[in-house]
Amino acid sequence: MAQKNYIAVDLGAESGRVMAGRFDGGKIALEQFHRFPNGPVNLGGTLRWNLVSLWSEIQNGLREAASKLGGSAVSVGVDTWGVDFVLMNKNDELLGQPWNYRDKRTDGMMQKASSRVPRPEIFAETGLQFMQINSLYQLLAMCERDPGLVAEAKRFLMVPDFFHWCLSGSRVVEFTNATTTQMLNATTRDWAFDMLRKLEIPTDMFPEIVTPGTNLGTLRGEVAEFTGLGKLNVVTPATHDTGAAVAAVPTRRTGNPDWAYISSGTWSLMGVEVDNAVLTPKALEYNVTNEGGVDGTYRLLKNIMGLWLVQRCKVAFAALGKDIDYAELTRLATEAQPFRSLIDPDRAEFLSPPNMPKAIAEECRRTGQVIPETEGQFVRCALESLALKYRQVLSWMEELTGVRVEVIHIVGGGTQNQLLNQFTADACGRPVFAGPIEATALGNVLLQARAAGDISSLSEIREVVRSSETIGEYTPKDSAAWGDAWGRFQELVKV
Repeated sequence: MAQKNYIAVDLGAESGRVMAGRFDGGKIALEQFHRFPNGPVNLGGTLRWNLVSLWSEIQNGLREAASKLGGSAVSVGVDTWGVDFVLMNKNDELLGQPWNYRDKRTDGMMQKASSRVPRPEIFAETGLQFMQINSLYQLLAMCERDPGLVAEAKRFLMVPDFFHWCLSGSRVVEFTNATTTQMLNATTRDWAFDMLRKLEIPTDMFPEIVTPGTNLGTLRGEVAEFTGLGKLNVVTPATHDTGAAVAAVPTRRTGNPDWAYISSGTWSLMGVEVDNAVLTPKALEYNVTNEGGVDGTYRLLKNIMGLWLVQRCKVAFAALGKDIDYAELTRLATEAQPFRSLIDPDRAEFLSPPNMPKAIAEECRRTGQVIPETEGQFVRCALESLALKYRQVLSWMEELTGVRVEVIHIVGGGTQNQLLNQFTADACGRPVFAGPIEATALGNVLLQARAAGDISSLSEIREVVRSSETIGEYTPKDSAAWGDAWGRFQELVKV
């Protein structure tokens, strides 16, 4: 087939990109046209997203794409992080400045929700991991903080759906991101209206839910004119970045959850692909989550704090005049003493601390361990602890599915940290395949290609990724040392 071009708008918590996937029928190649920063904005003591600025950057990126691609683009689709959303009134005006999920207004909201609807009932409905960042607790906090504003809301859209509205005027929410809200019924795959009413959250603002690959229409006239892309189709990919990334995992295994994935970045999302949500009491006990995947699958997974630990250490070091890049931090960690101190990465103290090294030091002090002193010791503590957390979650996945995981695939930006890749193989005792780095963007464009009829199935998407990308392999080693560390970690997470 002649080469076809699909445009991905891929927004992460730190940056956004506009990229094209150039597909020749067998292989896919990505080209980046525009990259721009992203991050929370401090506003009046709160954390917000500047979505209007992001929309401006998206348009600039699409304009650049048009200048390079001419009229050869087939479609465009947007993916972002999960849980965050906008509210709009009857005139499609944004209601307030959109909130960032790390804002502290959700403190105590999980407890407030479970006082109205018991925790087991919420899990039986939604199948989602209990985290205070979830849309449910954000919306509950808004109902308490400003009920008048919520009462005015006529439309609830997740962040990628808002940008699809900006592009095409569509007013729907895509399935994979809707499942991150803890407001979707995991059995009916529609909004959990009864539960929402019990929580006194208005329900008439929740729109239709659509599946990945849905054509949302063409670009608005003014967007088509400004960008030069004309009446380009807008197609929703898996709009949750992890959903798109998992679609691009280059596995040959199908029909059995005997492979695990880690979407590695600011967050590490580790899990297996299953046909139906796992809603058992043991799943509730382990506080795992069931997030939507492609073709009606579910991603049974655990959200883990991820490389956020290292990112925030880097920021703290820079504030002290030590602006050390990630490659050097990893080298320093490689040279640091193994297993000197360990932490549970998922403790609430690490969600949004003012100073990450101080938070890690305080946790080591609390648990009676030696306190890291050097940059390398802090980073090694974070990476070893993440790998051991992966081992814990791996054991949960195997127990919940009754299937032994044979291999682990790591995808996303975190695959560039070769030390963490090796630690993961060592800690879990499984071979690790690392790559692709750009799994989310690949999943985005290849799902658009499938919607256009150029790819026939999810397994073919994964075959294209295998043919197009270089995948690294890491073999487990140092099993005795990691076994001893695992024993320490198990005791640590009980403290």
